Amino acid sequence: MRTLAIGILTVLAVGLAADLALIQPGDVAARLAAKGAGPVIFHVGPNVLYRNKHIPGSVYAGPGSRPEGLEALRVAAGKLPHDREIILYCGCCPWSNCPNVKPAVELLKQMGFTRVKAMFVATNFAKDWIDKGYPVENGTAMK
Repeated sequence: MRTLAIGILTVLAVGLAADLALIQPGDVAARLAAKGAGPVIFHVGPNVLYRNKHIPGSVYAGPGSRPEGLEALRVAAGKLPHDREIILYCGCCPWSNCPNVKPAVELLKQMGFTRVKAMFVATNFAKDWIDKGYPVENGTAMK
């Protein structure tokens, strides 16, 4: 039974990963520097990471691995048009171990959003964003 459950979870994870549109950190930084309307950026990881340093203008939506985080994302995104570009990021750990981004992407897709991307954070936010000199700000979570 356990083997069957693991197999089903693996198939679901592979299927979701195949549907996941990714954007690299450097591309997100370039979008922030460009003139004009940029994407809406949601942080879907732990609050402590957001409070320490986060992408300027990003909105804290709660951890995507928890029901309350997904509900906060649902409320925040619910105010947006479904064709608005949305970028989600976490950065709590290596991409392959992150429990937050994939459920958040799936939620937004279920809500009908058509331009959802996940920022690929290979190692963690510090190494893949801060250490590369991309812009950051710190402060409390904005709701």
